Amino acid sequence: MDAVSLFPFAIILVAFYRRIIRPARTRQRAALELQRRLEPGSRVMTTSGIFATVVAVDDDAVSLEVSPGTTIRFAKPAVARILTDEESSGDGLEESSDGFAEDPTDDHRPESDRPAR
Repeated sequence: MDAVSLFPFAIILVAFYRRIIRPARTRQRAALELQRRLEPGSRVMTTSGIFATVVAVDDDAVSLEVSPGTTIRFAKPAVARILTDEESSGDGLEESSDGFAEDPTDDHRPESDRPAR
């Protein structure tokens, strides 16, 4: 075999590396960096969309307070992102007078009583 016949295989290997392996490594590094930055008091969002505050960080798990007095233990990889100050204050839900979060877009009327859009 000469070098010319190996050229297509080399191109395929380079393309495979650039399209699959390198982005996967970048994502893995970013996830490990996020897990390293977890500390008590941080506002986070889990992969399932739960907004919470970090209470404690262990080697492989993190305790999150989802509402006052309610703490849940999650695996560290379940934390999708750490929220900034703007994101944590505006998570899309407003607290009602009874202490529960409400969706501000819900007008609490049956579907038949709502105006047509």
